[in-house]
Amino acid sequence: MLWEKKYPEDVDWNSEIKGEPLFSILDNTVKNFGNRKCIDFLGKEFSYKKISQMVDRAALGFQQLGVTKGTKVGLFLPNCPQFVVSYFGILKAGGVVVNFSPLYAENEIIHQLEDSDTDIMVTLNLKILYPKIFNLLNKTRLKKIIVGTFAEVIPFPKNILFPLVKMREISNFDSTEDIVPFAELINNDGDYKNISIDPDEDIAVLQYTGGTTGVSKGAMLTHSNLYANLIQERLWFPGFSMGEESVMAVLPFFHVFAMTVVMNMSIQMGAKMIMHPRFELLPVLKDIHSKKATFLAGVPTMYNAILNYPKISKFDLSSIKACLSGGAPLPLDVKKGFENITGCTLVEGYGLTETSPVACANPINGENKENSVGLPMPKTLIHISDKENPKKILKQGEIGEICISGPQVMKGYWKKPGVTNETIIDGRFRTGDVGYLDEDGYTFIIDRIKDLVLVNGFNVYPRNVEEGIYKHPSIAEVTVIGIPDSSSGEAVKAFIKLKDGENLEVRDLLNFLKDKLSKIEIPKFLEFRDELPKTMIGKLSKKELVAEEIEKNK
Repeated sequence: MLWEKKYPEDVDWNSEIKGEPLFSILDNTVKNFGNRKCIDFLGKEFSYKKISQMVDRAALGFQQLGVTKGTKVGLFLPNCPQFVVSYFGILKAGGVVVNFSPLYAENEIIHQLEDSDTDIMVTLNLKILYPKIFNLLNKTRLKKIIVGTFAEVIPFPKNILFPLVKMREISNFDSTEDIVPFAELINNDGDYKNISIDPDEDIAVLQYTGGTTGVSKGAMLTHSNLYANLIQERLWFPGFSMGEESVMAVLPFFHVFAMTVVMNMSIQMGAKMIMHPRFELLPVLKDIHSKKATFLAGVPTMYNAILNYPKISKFDLSSIKACLSGGAPLPLDVKKGFENITGCTLVEGYGLTETSPVACANPINGENKENSVGLPMPKTLIHISDKENPKKILKQGEIGEICISGPQVMKGYWKKPGVTNETIIDGRFRTGDVGYLDEDGYTFIIDRIKDLVLVNGFNVYPRNVEEGIYKHPSIAEVTVIGIPDSSSGEAVKAFIKLKDGENLEVRDLLNFLKDKLSKIEIPKFLEFRDELPKTMIGKLSKKELVAEEIEKNK
């Protein structure tokens, strides 16, 4: 393979990767590290043995509610112990996990409920969560709600004070035939019925994504897909020790990146998850400092926030062995700056929901090429195909659509065989991303096909423009889009957030960019904002800005 000459010496691309039921990672860890701490949630710790007991009880509880092989169960949860217990309990009961973002609006929840055939939902008694789900009992196919509380998973005396201090955030609920307290779900002996699982065929998770067409659809991730990606990641990080690591769990588990790279990889390694319901900069820094986290996975905006925190020197981050960035392009200045203040290696990875998600990553022990997303995971093939003729594979160095094949590639899209056949051709998943392979097999992403801006017929890739703007020392965040323009068809517009305390004139920035971008790449329009829109995992989002511009031009 093109990339094998540069492959890390301690990683075998041709390693054997065989699928297993996904819940086996928990069972194996319990056998080897049962007394090891699995979760530290706001100061309350749960051992692997304790979590395993709760999972078995949840599995029986779900089966008593009618869950059997193939039953879809939704999770409408932030990061919390109930997420982990429910996730593996559903899988052991034979069910399929359907992740719902707590940020969804009602119409988005309804669409996903109906499309996925989800009849049972697990949530918490928080006002930002429970009322949304309760209101759907009578207007959708939803039949049962399982409701957990923060009070049952946080330490004394926080569990006593939480309902009092956070009264305005708590939603009261009554236990009925349709509304089941989480404590009641797991109030049994855990003697669940074992369900036969075919790892290669049976779906473990329906993970919804806009994919390459913008239409929300469920990626069918099998037990083997998700298990294989864990094996690939474990091979990629040979410096980690089983049963000894501590992982910061701040990205949301309902997103495929954190579900696999944080939650499932931690469990597979017997690591302790230092779990936060959401990313808050100061609490995260305090926990890295005091609890000696050894691994951090995040999105570029998270690393940028840490890098630019004014009092960062007060925190000892030296315990971190490695960090992985994904979800969006990692600006080179952010990578270098973060490595300088921590001493760890920050590697950029690349993947999609449909690839479980990791397909490429820069090596921990090996060359990290600037602006590259690295080398393919073990047993993973990267091809560049012609955008107009996806069956045609291009030569090394030629620019086209990035295509991926490997054991982590999804089975297909739920109820959408036509879209599946358009997206997976000859076993290769079409990513919708434009890029190329260099002479050493490193993958370089130029941009999303759909984000391409055509200025007077010339291709302008927003990522290139963003990289140029990020070189200015006053820039904190930037998002570039194309907008309609009467003279050039489309024009480049940049939305910019400055670092705290910085001032920058438009003319000064344009002068700065003259030797960093070509004339057609230099933005015709610049807009400074206090905040830029972000997705549910915190990466910068373009769709809201595009929608604003469309509305302006109506």
